[in-house]
Amino acid sequence: MNGTLRADLLRRAARDQRVRTSTPRHYRSPFRALRFLWVDDRNAAWLDRVVRRHGWPGNALVGEQAADAAWLLAQHADRRRRAQRRFLLALRDAVARGDADRKRLAYLEDRVRVNAGRPQRYGTQYTETESGFGPQPIEDPDGLDERRAEMGLPPMDEYDAEMRGLLDSWPGRGT
Repeated sequence: MNGTLRADLLRRAARDQRVRTSTPRHYRSPFRALRFLWVDDRNAAWLDRVVRRHGWPGNALVGEQAADAAWLLAQHADRRRRAQRRFLLALRDAVARGDADRKRLAYLEDRVRVNAGRPQRYGTQYTETESGFGPQPIEDPDGLDERRAEMGLPPMDEYDAEMRGLLDSWPGRGT
């Protein structure tokens, strides 16, 4: 196990979450958006170097918690889409070897597809619009729950209820 890489991943993921969760009433402020972008860009560039050198930082290399941290950084690399696609390919390989969580692969695949303007496969990516809150467009909705089960995800109706509950509990929203 690479202890230094593990510690770096955990530190970067903690910062990612700290910038997103501190003072939530100012979540939509321009300053906050710039902080997200700055943290996300730095993390994406760093993770890209890691993936090019080591491949996906999976469970064997950094442990499960830090592997989840790597996924979080990849998930938030939206402005570095080429790198995000490389992360997806590397994560796919790690899942095939049994070295990463297939649930994380489903989320990242959906994120990459949505960022490319394509329908998602697993229904993990939500958006808020003028008309409400819900999943981004989904490819073959009739086969969705089967695909979700293959990736270890709960049925869509359960996930949808969870996501809507999260939105309702967000500061300044819901009841």
